[in-house]
Amino acid sequence: MQPKRTFFLTHAPLSAHFTQNTKDFVVEELPLYGPSQDGEHLMITARKKGLSTWELIRIISEQTGAKTRDIGYAGLKDKQAMTIQSLTLPAKFESRLEKLTHPHIKILSMARHRNKLKIGHLKGNRFFIRLKKVREHEALKISEALERIGSMGMPNFFGYQRFGREGDNYKKAKAMLEGEAKVRGRKMQTFLINALQSERFNAWLSCRLEISHLIGGMKPGEAAQALGWKRSVIEPLAAQPHFFKLLPGDLMNHYPHGKLFLAEDLPAEAARFLARDCAPTGLLSGHRVPMAQGLSGEIEQPFFEPIPAPGDRRYGWVFPEIERSEHIPEQAHFELAFTLPKGSYATVLIEEILHTQLKPHPSEESL
Repeated sequence: MQPKRTFFLTHAPLSAHFTQNTKDFVVEELPLYGPSQDGEHLMITARKKGLSTWELIRIISEQTGAKTRDIGYAGLKDKQAMTIQSLTLPAKFESRLEKLTHPHIKILSMARHRNKLKIGHLKGNRFFIRLKKVREHEALKISEALERIGSMGMPNFFGYQRFGREGDNYKKAKAMLEGEAKVRGRKMQTFLINALQSERFNAWLSCRLEISHLIGGMKPGEAAQALGWKRSVIEPLAAQPHFFKLLPGDLMNHYPHGKLFLAEDLPAEAARFLARDCAPTGLLSGHRVPMAQGLSGEIEQPFFEPIPAPGDRRYGWVFPEIERSEHIPEQAHFELAFTLPKGSYATVLIEEILHTQLKPHPSEESL
């Protein structure tokens, strides 16, 4: 079972119904760049329904003869959805690709390109989601939540998809690393290690949300007593304009991309954070990852896990762009469209709105 989530917003759970399927969950990849119109590769835009990206690649490989390792992609897309994404494959398979037939795959475009697509070569993703059984008062709460998220952003948790069908892949990773379980295959080992990194990150982020709730919801003296910190530390944190309080020693990153830097002038960085010029980062454990310092480092350290991987930093907070939201009362539907930066989960936004942790679809693969 995946760990309990801490939420940013404070309203009561809503009973609106969300199911991942090809009609109610649509994902469109936003490419980092378009095809170069020349070169030894083909860049294609493919639409798939009810298939994982791995299944899409396998089918393309089987019908064209291209090896799966030669097919490039920028990101993995949900299986229980209709998704549109870019891929590349060697241009010599163009004629066979033109003959590809599959009831759940449609090639929307293709053009020559100079290089193979690699993971991360995308700006982000655009989502369309339909919630069902939404009553009038719940629609109002959803609209208020979306307004708040559109204004302040949201915590960048890893979604349930990261933890396997039972939500316990991070436990399997710990057993593997401690020598209590044997796991064959590098792909499986990496998958489990990623789950453990994600669980540690989510636990850190929940901790930071709890700290922010205490500082923002209590008087400085009360928050100081609750946290065991000096009032002189709490007061400048409480004065920060954003809900998520930056701490001395935080490692920040320019937003939506840029270089990592140490937060030294907290009032200045808090103003930049509110303006979406930068955002705090959290730890993805590994042996080469830079660590936060000062008070932030003290809080981060218990969430570090000695993992045989380089490690990385990940935005702790992101800013979705809410493009459209509409309640359709005669059908009791609520439709919303929004964009997220790469690596962020639409299901996390839905969980924040509904204040309910979602579970994997029964047919989702569990590696």
